[in-house]
Amino acid sequence: MAENTETVDIKQFQLHGKDTGSADVQVALLTRRIGELTEHLKNHAKDHSSRRGLLKMVAQRRSLLDY
Repeated sequence: MAENTETVDIKQFQLHGKDTGSADVQVALLTRRIGELTEHLKNHAKDHSSRRGLLKMVAQRRSLLDY
């Protein structure tokens, strides 16, 4: 059974077995979601609510990277 990409991202960046909320894991998950949303917006340029969500995710990732 194939694992989804989110599980792979978590396993790659977690600091210990039950780590799902550290800054490294959160940045990895946000990066994946930002990439998916960017592809969505290339096809749906007028989807302003998704664009707003994308900007919020980028700001959240930026603050986690500063941490």
